[in-house]
Amino acid sequence: MSFPLLTVTAAVPAVGAILTAAVPAARRTAAKWLALLFSVATLALAVLVAVRFDPGGDRYQLTESHAWIADFGVRYELGVDGIGVVLIALTALLIPFVIAAGWHDADPLETSSSRWRPTQGFFALILLVEAMVIISFEATDVFLFYIFFEAMLIPMYFLIGGFGDRAHSGSDENAAAQRSYAAVKFLLYNLVGGLIMLAAVIGLYVVAGNFSLQEITAARAAGTLDMATNTERMLFLGFFFAFAVKAPLWPLHTWLPNAMGEATAPVAVLITAVVDKVGTFAMLRFCLGLFPEASKWATPVILVLALISIVYGALVAVGQRDIKRLVAYASISHFGFIILGIFAMTSQGQSGATLYMVNHGLSTAALMLVAGFLISRRGSRLIADYGGVQKVAPVLAGTFLIGGLATLSLPGLAPFVSEFLVLVGTFARYPVVGIIATLGIVLAALYTLVLYQRTMTGPLKEEVRTMPDLRLREVLVVAPLIALLIGLGVYPKVLTDIVNPAVKHTMSDVKQTDPKPEVAVEAKNGEAAK
Repeated sequence: MSFPLLTVTAAVPAVGAILTAAVPAARRTAAKWLALLFSVATLALAVLVAVRFDPGGDRYQLTESHAWIADFGVRYELGVDGIGVVLIALTALLIPFVIAAGWHDADPLETSSSRWRPTQGFFALILLVEAMVIISFEATDVFLFYIFFEAMLIPMYFLIGGFGDRAHSGSDENAAAQRSYAAVKFLLYNLVGGLIMLAAVIGLYVVAGNFSLQEITAARAAGTLDMATNTERMLFLGFFFAFAVKAPLWPLHTWLPNAMGEATAPVAVLITAVVDKVGTFAMLRFCLGLFPEASKWATPVILVLALISIVYGALVAVGQRDIKRLVAYASISHFGFIILGIFAMTSQGQSGATLYMVNHGLSTAALMLVAGFLISRRGSRLIADYGGVQKVAPVLAGTFLIGGLATLSLPGLAPFVSEFLVLVGTFARYPVVGIIATLGIVLAALYTLVLYQRTMTGPLKEEVRTMPDLRLREVLVVAPLIALLIGLGVYPKVLTDIVNPAVKHTMSDVKQTDPKPEVAVEAKNGEAAK
């Protein structure tokens, strides 16, 4: 039996969560270091997965398959393609920075009216979410995927509701109520999506007789599995609805600004840079893989919803007064680009969408974590409470600017490549949609630069006059993210070489080829006439 690398990669953070939670209450610092150690070990395993993956090899590699619930055709099946590999790497990369950035976020509060905050539980929950996200990227059994797709909601609920942002303008009671509302809204929205998906999962089993993604796609390709058109469309809608909630896609997005606004900055990064990627990943793997004809049938409506997400998210971000809610609405706009690239049904669009998942994770993590450091110093999330910060904290202001420029996809930074590919891939098949989508780029420049101008430039406000610059721990959190944003912006080939073969398989599933450029066709016709 070969070494079960994928299982171990997901199991290490789960074991770390258990051991971290078991650390005695008085040993908070030991719990933090233990959690960081296990997150780094998981990163090392993710790197090993990427090294052992052969982009030119089989579609799914490092596979594991064991009987689990044989009577119902459920198996413990794991495997990764190029898309899964890069998203596992992203998850494992971000978690150590999330832990380091939230080093003091769950420490006991000093005010007399507050209660003990269980530090061990905070870091254990983060590791538990990491384990569930990683196995979601690895699962090739639909039922196995569904279990962890839903299970990750529980630790996220406690992270949002139990460890909220301390920078709240209201009373402690009001802050607790807002956190509770955000956590419950997050849970209910995603549970409803999950329940609808469960019905579709059961329907898929009735039609296909098993839950194996590889067997079902192979049977469809061979013509031995024939789904009625209406059945396939209904099953597709059940899966897509759940993924659209988690993504989040307009109009199912409203839980995200509440959740990110009330959560701590590291948990906000965990939500939008890690957990939400499961939704867009699943659209590629399951919606297009299992229901190719229904995916093409639904494409016009999905493209319209993606366009609305892009423009609506950016417009609302422009008018935000809360820093964290601004980043949340910006993320809604960015997820619109990702979904646009997926359903453009071109190799450039889907490659760009996959890169966008990675690059959005890095850029949002950099911007949100620096914003969290800023908010913790001033004790306010309101943009109006800042001004002239660059005069007293130039390193903080500089890193905030780079994170913001990455968010608006400045050429030379990683998100530019992915956004460019999405727009090129969309324009090739749907030129009008591609043109409208570019409005999101203009609005992104507006809300990013206005945010920087109002917080970092201008007259120095008295309340920020004594604000300290980034400390060593904070620099060590942000600097690698900025280095990656620059490195992948200059040389994205390290990711595209892994992603492109997986995208070709996805395009083959939906039986689509890239449209030929009309200019090239006209040129050839002209040469033939001569």
